[in-house]
Amino acid sequence: MAVDHLDKDVLTHLRDVMEGEYRTLLDTFLEDSQERVEALRKARDTKVLGEIAHSFKGSSSNLGAVRLVELCHRLETEAANQSLQALEPLVDEIGDEFAFVRPLYELERQRYPF
Repeated sequence: MAVDHLDKDVLTHLRDVMEGEYRTLLDTFLEDSQERVEALRKARDTKVLGEIAHSFKGSSSNLGAVRLVELCHRLETEAANQSLQALEPLVDEIGDEFAFVRPLYELERQRYPF
């Protein structure tokens, strides 16, 4: 796993704590994250954008998606002071980062099928 994208220690801890529910947790994160990326792209209000970024930041933090946390934090912070148009590149960067980590999480799911 890419160290600067995922915190392997967080995943190890979750795997130990969640045991048989670990894969379900990963599935839920992937599904919810895809929905959040789509919601970010569809948002037409900076307040809504900031709220989605805040929620996405929390779930990404819980699952060790280090770079996603950083990007969502930036979006959450900048949404208060920027226009939607100015935030589009950051939304795109979040989408790109999720596209990068998604296969890493899918590989993790395959490693722990139960």
